[in-house]
Amino acid sequence: MALGEEIFPLGGDNDWFRIHFTENPGMAFGLKLGGETGKIILSTFRIIAVSFMGYYLYYLIKKAAHIGLIVSIAFILAGALGNILDSAFYGFLFDKGTTLAHGGEYWQGYYGVAQYLSESDSTVGYAGFLKGCVVDMLYFPMFEGNYPEWFPFWGGERFAFFRPVFNLADSAITLGVLLIIAFQGRFFEHEERMKAEQEAEEQAKAAKEAAEQEAEEAVENIENEIVEEHEEAIELESENVDEENIEETNDDEKELDS
Repeated sequence: MALGEEIFPLGGDNDWFRIHFTENPGMAFGLKLGGETGKIILSTFRIIAVSFMGYYLYYLIKKAAHIGLIVSIAFILAGALGNILDSAFYGFLFDKGTTLAHGGEYWQGYYGVAQYLSESDSTVGYAGFLKGCVVDMLYFPMFEGNYPEWFPFWGGERFAFFRPVFNLADSAITLGVLLIIAFQGRFFEHEERMKAEQEAEEQAKAAKEAAEQEAEEAVENIENEIVEEHEEAIELESENVDEENIEETNDDEKELDS
């Protein structure tokens, strides 16, 4: 498909759903930051966000969080990762695409159909790493009209709902966010309950360890008392033996004197 070309999967009379081929250099639903610097900032933010979500998903699975929350985060992670891969490698794979023009002042489209490098006369892609575009194609202009003249800022201008063109990755991100918003009470109530159970287990473990330590100390004290009593008995017996020996010596001396 050429840039801007449309297909009506449900027929021309049902034009509220279209496959509209466009290339998005920015974020979900066509939002973008200015120039090449904005593109690099956006790509860096995506990588950081995906890394964080990947770790958070691992944490949720490890902590046996609510399955709905795990699925929601997985949707968001998959969508963000899909857009990153598109942005990172799309410029390497095709010979032409939407690029910055006039020193980065604006994004400029192209004519014709982009081709894989293997099928093209070009030897390099149209953009470097993380500087490519994300392909969007899902378009739902369900109804169109004009804003009333009294409407602030856009009075009298034409509008269409839903105007942004998006892709499956954007849909996955949106679905994950909506699931969290809709079921946050259930998702995080489960997480709070798991946290409370974990704290109770830790407290029980600490109490058990404290009881075991007290028992060990009690046994050690008893053993020390037994040892002390034994030593005292030995000492007392030794004193008695010494007294007997002294008495015998005195008797022997008396016999010799007599």
